Amino acid sequence: MVASTTLYAGLFLLLVGGASLIMPLRFLGIHTRPRGAVVVGVGVLLCVVGIALPSPEVRDAVQTTLLDGFVPVYEFREAHSIRVTAPREKVYRAIKSVTADEIALFRTLTWIRRLGRPGPESILNAPEHLPILEVTTRTGFLLLAEEHDREIVIGTAVVVPPGWSPKQRPNPEMFKAVREPGFALAAMNFRVEDAGDGTCLVTTETRVHATDASTRRKFSRYWRVIYPGSWLIRWTWLRAMRTRAEAPETLGGLKAPHERPNAAVGC
Repeated sequence: MVASTTLYAGLFLLLVGGASLIMPLRFLGIHTRPRGAVVVGVGVLLCVVGIALPSPEVRDAVQTTLLDGFVPVYEFREAHSIRVTAPREKVYRAIKSVTADEIALFRTLTWIRRLGRPGPESILNAPEHLPILEVTTRTGFLLLAEEHDREIVIGTAVVVPPGWSPKQRPNPEMFKAVREPGFALAAMNFRVEDAGDGTCLVTTETRVHATDASTRRKFSRYWRVIYPGSWLIRWTWLRAMRTRAEAPETLGGLKAPHERPNAAVGC
């Protein structure tokens, strides 16, 4: 997050400084073109630092989640959590059934991510009314593990060596076994824990492990560019899930009879 923030701060200063070379932005305290040039220089420096900052390896000493078993070592991580007022079973159903259309800005951000290009069905081009997790697991992601009503883990190879293709249908054990250079493996989970007082704590975590230093450097540049959008998608994803989980139970798209005031018996 620090590296991505540094990079985007540099890009912002490049934009402001570049504009000030044409017309000094006095309302920002840039009164002359030479001062604008200084701002450009600082922006360039921050961009270089943001790209060059190392991505240290993190290794979990203790495995407490299903995700830990698939990506115990990683260099890139993103995590979010939210408290939901609903039973764990209902929360878990909401995680598995929420659609792309329920997630605020999901389509806008994924449209930007794929540069506006049309493409096949995928998490970046999800069809309407289908659960987003169902879309992911049939378009490139593996269902790595699931503990009913508690945790689900999906994963994929986001970088593979040139010309590589699997010799057999990928499976969770193959995902665990990848050690060869040239790969970057990503896994994401959703986990539900009872939090007391009729609430649950839902967490989602994304981890990426690059199997060699060269792949790590290449992927780090990509990660730092897309991180703000990725962060926002996951933040809104959890809120869409909460909205669905906390909604009244429905029957055939309508409120169940016991929840409809003055509902006539048999209607």
